[in-house]
Amino acid sequence: MLQFRAKSNLVLGVVSVLALMAFIATENRKIDAKQDHYDEKLQAARLSMEAAAYLKSYRLEEGVFIDDVNDPNETALIGQEYTLITTDRGYIDAKLSSTNPNIAAIIVQYLKDAGVMEGDYVAVAFTGSFPGLNISTLAALETLRLKPLVISSVGASNYGANDPYFTWLDMESVLNKAGILKTKSIGASIGGGLDIGRGLSPEGRELILKAIERNNVPLLNEDNLVRNIEKRMELYQLRSNNMPIKAYVNVGGGIASLGHTVNSELIPSGLTKNMLMQNFPLRGTMVQMGEKGIPLIQLMNINDILKAYEMPQAPIPLPQPGEGGIFVQKKYDLTVVSIATLILIVVVILVFVSEQRFHKLGTDVVSVQPSTTPADDDVHDNI
Repeated sequence: MLQFRAKSNLVLGVVSVLALMAFIATENRKIDAKQDHYDEKLQAARLSMEAAAYLKSYRLEEGVFIDDVNDPNETALIGQEYTLITTDRGYIDAKLSSTNPNIAAIIVQYLKDAGVMEGDYVAVAFTGSFPGLNISTLAALETLRLKPLVISSVGASNYGANDPYFTWLDMESVLNKAGILKTKSIGASIGGGLDIGRGLSPEGRELILKAIERNNVPLLNEDNLVRNIEKRMELYQLRSNNMPIKAYVNVGGGIASLGHTVNSELIPSGLTKNMLMQNFPLRGTMVQMGEKGIPLIQLMNINDILKAYEMPQAPIPLPQPGEGGIFVQKKYDLTVVSIATLILIVVVILVFVSEQRFHKLGTDVVSVQPSTTPADDDVHDNI
């Protein structure tokens, strides 16, 4: 009977080939698995795209020129490099990345992970720097039927909503009137240095004040940053009807929200469920919310966020809703994995049994060998 030794080259070769075939089969038979909250994520992304598309059509009807070099996807969400209400330096690639409607799905994931429930109040801080992110944030909040309390600072960095006659507040109002998004800011500040427009010209500050007035948003314009932060906290508390605020979302680098630019490095991008106590130079509204144990969603360094969810940076063309690792991820087909594992187990068992039989046969052969000691009669014959 043919015996297979576990240490033979033939057996080792066969097992190796089978293992390689099992690996190839499992790798090539991965399936697309929908991520948690898939339907809500897709709904939010579609709402974000719908809002952005409406703003684009509105702008085109107004005869606004779209720079297809700086705005290659022609979203109309990319502003000019400099205007009278430009407050800070901004990076064009980050602005292009922020127009991806699927970011709304990431925000849905953050909100779900933060533990918010339908009807909860969520405090939000917007600037004019990332109108695309603002839209995606509102799309996520409204899809989950939350109650956003938005305070906006109107000034914008390069390539943001820095058109003095079509600021973020104007965009918000247009979307409100169209019934696409229902949220409207409960307060607005000038933004920029100290949240009072330091660094802007008097003409620039006046243009922002006019934008706040024409959009009928209450003005927050104390004489210093600390008072502006206090007013924001008071307004959030007032408009939440003394109900608990369950999350805080910060979009961009608004100084009243951060308190100090250093704080954007101390509080990482993404979701922070429990903020670590640190030596914050100045405690902005985000820091104060974190000290109350409120989960923080920090939407800065957008390209790092996109990378974590396998989504493109500054994409051309703009992705359609439902694209990216936030929606679907490749996972192993458990049926294929189970079959491949079972086959390998059976082969290993067969080799093991064969090896045991070989050793048993060898033991039996040794036990039946004739004795080599001469018999007593032979001994006597030889005497």
